[in-house]
Amino acid sequence: MKALICRAFAPLDALTVEEVPAPVAGPDEVVVDVKAASVNYPDALIVQGKYQVRPELPFIPGAELAGIVRSVGERVTDLRAGMPVLGLPMRGAFAEAVALPAATAVPLDPSLPFDTAAAVPMTYGTAYHALCDRAQLQPRETLLVLGAGGGIGTAAVELGKLMGAIVIGAASSPEKLAAAKRCGADYTIDYAREDLRERLRQITGGRGVDVVCDPVGGAYTEPALRSTAWGGRYLVVGFAAGEIPHPGLNLPLLKGSAIVGVFWGEFRRRDPERARSELERLLDYARAQRIEPLITAKYPLSEAGRALADVYGRRTAGKVVIEP
Repeated sequence: MKALICRAFAPLDALTVEEVPAPVAGPDEVVVDVKAASVNYPDALIVQGKYQVRPELPFIPGAELAGIVRSVGERVTDLRAGMPVLGLPMRGAFAEAVALPAATAVPLDPSLPFDTAAAVPMTYGTAYHALCDRAQLQPRETLLVLGAGGGIGTAAVELGKLMGAIVIGAASSPEKLAAAKRCGADYTIDYAREDLRERLRQITGGRGVDVVCDPVGGAYTEPALRSTAWGGRYLVVGFAAGEIPHPGLNLPLLKGSAIVGVFWGEFRRRDPERARSELERLLDYARAQRIEPLITAKYPLSEAGRALADVYGRRTAGKVVIEP
């Protein structure tokens, strides 16, 4: 079978698509034929050695996929060949097939498209964990989403609206702002051309925002933190801008606000039953079209390296999917 291979922690153009042995299911595993694999920003960091986790080389990148079970291990009783499933191997999704622990495979409703299912777990899982578990976002509260045109950003906008919030989407281009608007943002701010604090003051009447979802970091963190309302919650999700900011701790003191870390991967490891329950709820939302992942680009496996480069370069809006 063919797979994208990372043989060294190096620039993205060093990745190659190669012929590798087909996987065989271990006793507690299933082999899944990959129909769609979602691309996430951490995938691009991992292959360059810029993430907090460094897999043993060589490896096949790709954290999440949807496909059809090809075969099951001898101790697997709840899955069978031919079933559509969502898989979260964390490695190995950018391939024609992958073996993964059966416990990490979630059965899919046959009516749910593979590309939609593959686009849900990491972005919507992170956004749901951030807004619901960590921020406890309430109806009619004001939510500011930075990087609102990206994968986590569009998911946070959509889920924020589903939770009854007033959503402000901030992004760096008209195309990304349009994506945020399509996902339901009530207001948008082009922070590459507009003064973020001033626009937030205008939109909120000087009150500030209740919750900030920040997967970007960099230069926008401090003005967004200064724009929180009394008792606000600032969600630290990631640093797509490349810079880890160092805001003054006097800011949360003056606002009576909280800076809250969001690490969905560790949440899944520590509380797998709750994480799986939340993922199943999100898949139900997707099946009922209460959420609709904004997939803006699809690539064949032969162009998986370019897909990673486009996501890493922040040249895409919404979600990018590879279809082997």
